[in-house]
Amino acid sequence: MGGGDPTDELLAECARLAAENATLVADNARLVAENVELRALVERLEARIAELEHRQGRNSGNSSLPPSRDDAEARAAQTAKRQSRRTKSGRHQGKQPGDPGAHLARVTDPDRTVVHSPSECRCCGAGLGDAPVCGAESRQVFDLPEKRAEVTEHVAERRRCDCGTETKAAFPSEATAPTCFGPAVRAAGLYLIVRHHIPIARAAEILTDLLGVPVSTGFLASLTAEAADGLGTFIDDLRDALADEPVAGADETSVRVAGVKWWFHVCCTALLTFLGVHPNRGIAATDDLKVLPRFKGTLIHDRWAPYWHYSGMRHAICNSHLLRDLAAAGEIATQKAWADAMASLLVDTKRRCDAARAAHLAELTARQRSKIRANYDNIVAVALAANPAPPEGRKRTRTEKIGYNLAVAFRGHPDEILRFVDDLTVSFDNNQSERDLRMARLQTKISGSFRSQRGAKSFATVRSYIETGRKHGANPFDILLQLFQHDPWTIPRPT
Repeated sequence: MGGGDPTDELLAECARLAAENATLVADNARLVAENVELRALVERLEARIAELEHRQGRNSGNSSLPPSRDDAEARAAQTAKRQSRRTKSGRHQGKQPGDPGAHLARVTDPDRTVVHSPSECRCCGAGLGDAPVCGAESRQVFDLPEKRAEVTEHVAERRRCDCGTETKAAFPSEATAPTCFGPAVRAAGLYLIVRHHIPIARAAEILTDLLGVPVSTGFLASLTAEAADGLGTFIDDLRDALADEPVAGADETSVRVAGVKWWFHVCCTALLTFLGVHPNRGIAATDDLKVLPRFKGTLIHDRWAPYWHYSGMRHAICNSHLLRDLAAAGEIATQKAWADAMASLLVDTKRRCDAARAAHLAELTARQRSKIRANYDNIVAVALAANPAPPEGRKRTRTEKIGYNLAVAFRGHPDEILRFVDDLTVSFDNNQSERDLRMARLQTKISGSFRSQRGAKSFATVRSYIETGRKHGANPFDILLQLFQHDPWTIPRPT
């Protein structure tokens, strides 16, 4: 009975198993490598998903996006959040008892008086033409005059002297052509365009309908530059006034000028508004606009880097921006605890400062300030602990940078963030600057971009004039009328 050598068979089997094992080892190595790559890919995709979710969730409550960019869901969420923060005042809706309300006040010298007499007795029907007046009641009606455009013809005579020389009288400054519009029409046109941002074509239609005479778009388009040229030293006086202010705010926003991105810059207080336009956003612009280099008070801003260039002033950071940043960070699970705690601290501290101002106190007590600062430092420590360094060889993802960068900002600028605590004349936020700057953005949204550099600069100049006057209680139309009468309104200087 024949058969192969068992040893040979075992050796062959061992060789086969060894080859199979080598294949399995190679497959295992390949799978391990693939697993490492897939884990890395999953990490990248998770980071990307988190970034996209965060970006998708951006709205006016957790970023610098304007409310107009919010969708219906975001608007509803912001409304609910605002309502949840409000505390009941105990007052009923509507006019409060004792409040004078808003209504037309009677004037003592009406332009005309019309007397209405009854013609016959309401009882017997007898005529009342000769009956004595036993009482009267009056009502005043405010309305536009029926004759809406008043035409004044100026005649400049020529007279001959005994010496034979003929001399012609000078026309008044408003009579610039055989037919032209006067200061009031010019003021009304500019009021519509710059104060209320009405497009030139629509403003021309409005004035044509109201005046009963045709008003051209070309005439209206020339008014802004004419007004800016007529302001004389107003902008220089405005710069001087701002330079002497103890507290001011600054901000900037982009705009299209002649198809190119430019920047509107604002520096303002509760009584002053300087609006400038420049092709640059940074230090070159703020230097050229000649306000911040001279300012020595406290400047409130959004911690944009170029503002820190000016070391001759004190800095205060807008806490409304920080609250939005904290809202964004609070949407990340690892950041929520400290972000919510810091937001609560800032809001509660603002209420304390508001109460102190309402009580006419010069400052919070030293104990209150010390406690606020201690709580602030404790939260910053928690924030930094929530953002440890990433493993060696890996950088922070964009989502991780949100919490880390914000924690570093709170660590690096405690004095500037809490400036409103140490100095009650400093506002908690920079809302005044945002309000003043928002009108420049509104102009471009309604009327489109500026076609020329001169047009943008003229708009900024006239807007500075109108807003500063309005803040001082001046009627915008009245001061525009003064401007076209060659006697522009001037900034009252403190005594």
